[in-house]
Amino acid sequence: MTPPRRTRRRPQPLAPEPAPRPPQPAQPTVADGRRPRANPERLYSVAGSDGARAELDLVTLIVARTAPPVSATPEQSAVLRLCRAPLSVAELSAYLGLPFSTMTVLLTELITAELVHARAPIVRQAVPDRSLLEAVMHGLQRL
Repeated sequence: MTPPRRTRRRPQPLAPEPAPRPPQPAQPTVADGRRPRANPERLYSVAGSDGARAELDLVTLIVARTAPPVSATPEQSAVLRLCRAPLSVAELSAYLGLPFSTMTVLLTELITAELVHARAPIVRQAVPDRSLLEAVMHGLQRL
């Protein structure tokens, strides 16, 4: 077996510097380096203009009451289609790619139009009562 032949690299003359490019507008990126989906509409056109907001937090569950009406905006229709089963505001915000603040304004419009229902999440009790568990255990032992 013969060893691979190697060639010696010679220093190359320096190439002239390229002409500077005109400045490009900054492109926003997501945390992992990808570019976000292009949203042709500005958020203020999605969010409306009156500024009133319902008291919603990230875990508030949203449930659609009806199917999307013909007069609904695309964002409202998307929310109504997604909310056939209860979804949190955080999930809706992620699915639609809208910030939480814009999502709350959009949901406020749907709540005032009585198209969706907002409710607090169901909180499970942390630890069951010990006396209840003992009573169940004794009852099962008697069987």
